[in-house]
Formats: sequence, C-alpha cells, structure tokens
Amino acid sequence: MTTITSPLRLVIHAPTPGALERARNNARNLLKIRPDAEVRIVVNAAAVAAALDGPDAETDRLLRVCGNTLAKTGRTADGLTVVAAGVLDIAEAQAEGWGYMRA
Repeated sequence: MTTITSPLRLVIHAPTPGALERARNNARNLLKIRPDAEVRIVVNAAAVAAALDGPDAETDRLLRVCGNTLAKTGRTADGLTVVAAGVLDIAEAQAEGWGYMRA
C-alpha cells in the first residue's frame, strides 16, 4: 500500500438527508485513516433541515451550511458555520485545490 503524505483536502456535498448521513460516515471513515485530512461537509437544500434537526457532535464541526437555504426556510444555524451559498463555497474550495465528492 502506498502512503500519501501530501495534504488531503476534501469537500463532501450533501443536498439530501440521506446524503448528509453518508457524508458524515464518509468523513468519519476518512479521518480515522487520515486524521490530518481537512474535510468540509457542505449542506444545502433538504440536508440543511436534517443537519439542524439531527445534530452530530462528532461531525458538526465539519459542516458548512448554505445561507441561501437558511434564508428560504427562515431558519438559523446557531453554532454552525454558515456560508453565503453552498454552491459558491464548493466552487471556491475547488478553485483552491480541494477535492469534491457528492455523498
């Protein structure tokens, strides 16, 4: 097995409740193997309500919540990182060299 020593940065996109569950599991699994990895879980659309209604102490620190979705639904994400728009956050991360995965 080859060991990769370069920085690993991954955005996991979760637009649905099921995708949020998969993203949280993917992040946990990745960080077990590569604890030095940087991981972001960008949630938008229906995944926002799922994230707010079902907090997860282990992965909530990785969440980046779409501000557009919050505005549309009239909700707030106290204690979580809110970004202006999920799509913009993903695009900017990719421009900075982050990998992308849809959960």
